[in-house]
Amino acid sequence: MDKKPLYRKENTRTWGVRRNASVAHYRDQRNTKTESRSEASRGSMHAGKRYGMDYTPLFRFLLSRVGGDWDEIFSEAVSRLDRPDPVFWMVAIHEDDREEIVRLGESSYFNGLYIDEQKRLQIVNPRLNAEDMAPRCHCCTHTFNGVVFGKPAD
Repeated sequence: MDKKPLYRKENTRTWGVRRNASVAHYRDQRNTKTESRSEASRGSMHAGKRYGMDYTPLFRFLLSRVGGDWDEIFSEAVSRLDRPDPVFWMVAIHEDDREEIVRLGESSYFNGLYIDEQKRLQIVNPRLNAEDMAPRCHCCTHTFNGVVFGKPAD
């Protein structure tokens, strides 16, 4: 029996879906006749971008496997993904890359994970919880590991 994928497609065609506001500045430059632009800057506006994927099921899967053997976890995750890159958005391989909190969306935060010396998946700071967190703004619903922040915005 096949297991469900660890990602899902989002509807990016509906009104109000903002994919990436950072590419808007390119809109003002792309049709200029300036000679100073290089050939490299004339490439596709969205080269390498992949819109419409939600990897929340992957992040929950990784959190549920904390303490388990990394090789087994990674092989199962990759077999259920369209590409392996999203695993490393949350899991740090090198000690220098470890982060306590990882932002994986506009207002979705998750525990940072790492692989210990025994090749086990671990949480960088297991004492963090949503009840102790406060959002920076009033307009969004901020979550930590899928749980709404417990304190109001400042």
